[in-house]
Amino acid sequence: MLRDSERAISDANRTLAALETEGAALRKQTKQLDEQRRQLEHVLAAQEDALGRLLAARHSGGAPDALRLALSGADPAEVARKLHYLTYVSRAAAELVENYRAGLGELARLREAARERSNRLAEVESAQRADRERILKERRERRRLLERLADEIRRSRREIKVLRADEARLARIVEEIGRVLAAKPGAGFARVEKIPESGVQSGPFSSLRGKLRLPVRGELTGRFGAPRGATGLEAKGVFIRAPEGEAVRSVAAGQVVFADWMRGFGNLLIVDHGEAFLSIYANNDSLLKQVGDAVGPGEPLATVGASGGNEQTGLYFELRHLGSAFDPMRWVKLN
Repeated sequence: MLRDSERAISDANRTLAALETEGAALRKQTKQLDEQRRQLEHVLAAQEDALGRLLAARHSGGAPDALRLALSGADPAEVARKLHYLTYVSRAAAELVENYRAGLGELARLREAARERSNRLAEVESAQRADRERILKERRERRRLLERLADEIRRSRREIKVLRADEARLARIVEEIGRVLAAKPGAGFARVEKIPESGVQSGPFSSLRGKLRLPVRGELTGRFGAPRGATGLEAKGVFIRAPEGEAVRSVAAGQVVFADWMRGFGNLLIVDHGEAFLSIYANNDSLLKQVGDAVGPGEPLATVGASGGNEQTGLYFELRHLGSAFDPMRWVKLN
């Protein structure tokens, strides 16, 4: 989903920004440690040089130790002065050696700290590369999603255009049927109050509200006024999903006024019930009646199919009065 992809990009960018901040801090610390190490190495080199000179001087001068001076028998004042000097030199040498050892320890610590930060910086840079690759991957996925959405939008727009054209075509046919029926003597279907074959009483269609049976038994998957798929256009009828080949029956007595294939509706049949009421049956597999045939209530008109490019088998059913569609479910008896 686009939401998941864009959230992933945001999360990866946030992690990358944190890694870049840490990386910058590590590089700064490493630079400071390198500078401290160079300064300390310079100090240690000076101390090492001083120690070397001191040892060389003592070796070349044959400087006596404290015991030899005390036992030399020389003037006590001279002995005391030399002992004091020897103590000072020894203390300075010891301090110089101690500082040198401490410097070596600090140098080792700085080198270890620099090594640790270098290793961490390598981990950070590796994580940065992985996050950059993840961001690129998510952005490629986002582009694919956007392209797919754009295709779906274009397809939806085409579907809307086609559906509107199909609905307009059906509306023109219904309007034309209305004009033809109005021009006939008796204004359309001449009602028969009793159908001898079935024994079913049939009054004016307007009196049948709440008494009609659905044309086919099945699952109601599309209701009147609901959006039709991704197009958003409101359905002017209902869709009843049913097995292929199931009988589609007339909801009331009437006369077939249209029986032909129409784009978007497939094999389409329209029955005139008088009083400017029409019932419309679409997406049929086969039409069993022809224009002009009189039909009784419950009489088979067609068989269920998926004609007209429908994705599932079933019946699309409309009721119209004076050309306008109304909700068939308000006119049917479900039990």
